[in-house]
Amino acid sequence: MRPAHERHVPVLLERCIGLLEPALQGSSPIVVDATLGMGGHTENLLDRFPRLTVIGIDRDPQAHALAAQRLKRFGSRFVPVQAVYDEISEVLSTRGIPSVDGVLFDLGVSSLQLDEKERGFAYSYDAPLDMRMNASDALTAEIIVNEYDENDLRRILRNWGEEKFAGRIAKALVEVRQEHRIATTGELVSILQKAIPAAAQRNSGHPAKRTFQALRIEVNGELETLERAVPDALNSLSVGGRVVAVSYHSLEDKIVKRAVAALAVSKAPKGFPVELEEHQPEVKVLTRGAEGPTDQEVDSNPRAASAKLRAAERIRESRTAA
Repeated sequence: MRPAHERHVPVLLERCIGLLEPALQGSSPIVVDATLGMGGHTENLLDRFPRLTVIGIDRDPQAHALAAQRLKRFGSRFVPVQAVYDEISEVLSTRGIPSVDGVLFDLGVSSLQLDEKERGFAYSYDAPLDMRMNASDALTAEIIVNEYDENDLRRILRNWGEEKFAGRIAKALVEVRQEHRIATTGELVSILQKAIPAAAQRNSGHPAKRTFQALRIEVNGELETLERAVPDALNSLSVGGRVVAVSYHSLEDKIVKRAVAALAVSKAPKGFPVELEEHQPEVKVLTRGAEGPTDQEVDSNPRAASAKLRAAERIRESRTAA
């Protein structure tokens, strides 16, 4: 197995670090890397801020194994936790940590998961239809493709994959599975290539891209998890603490944008003559819209092409703080 530093180039690294830096000037700052992956962002943070501790959360045991090797030189400054990123407050509570100075999300599927052919995340390899970020979870892409009814398949493809041919694909999957169980990514790709019109395939990239995205999101409950995770992260910040989130498709970015916006506006009732302190915004937006990578970064790291970054700073105590 290749070491993590050879397999993973952190996306938008310098911008992420630059946005977190003002919050990391205290005597013993703490950052939660909510999507540890192979530890690229965490390694750079620990290198640059010698007083920093990073709590690295990931549901994937294989990611933890690789990150542990990469980060062992930092000793107790790196704290690995196998959990899902909507469990930030629980992770902190069990360690007696009331709040943190930063939270970083690098969302979507990781380089590790894409590169491990047998895990079935990539449509460029023939592999079992799996797509689990944690192999101990029960639900797989094979179960969805073969056991969800046609209406649910259509809904998932349309909502999670933004696939305009969701109906045609769902119908094709049901027809094929009546003959035999669909078990591999290669067969799924073949079905998709037949179901999607040739003209659409010429103009819209690989025909499997949106379906694979939809299945991966459904298998891992990614969007429901993110809906809980971003508010949890914002509420876990100390005043002056910052959340930085990198997303890779519009569904993730909308969730991040909505969660930040909910705390960035006044809660004063319409027409209220005076804005009371409890009505004032809790966070300040640090980015103008969603920031993307530079052309230079995309050239050196093509996986950064679809990345969108948003960030916010807590400017007063959370209303939901205990």
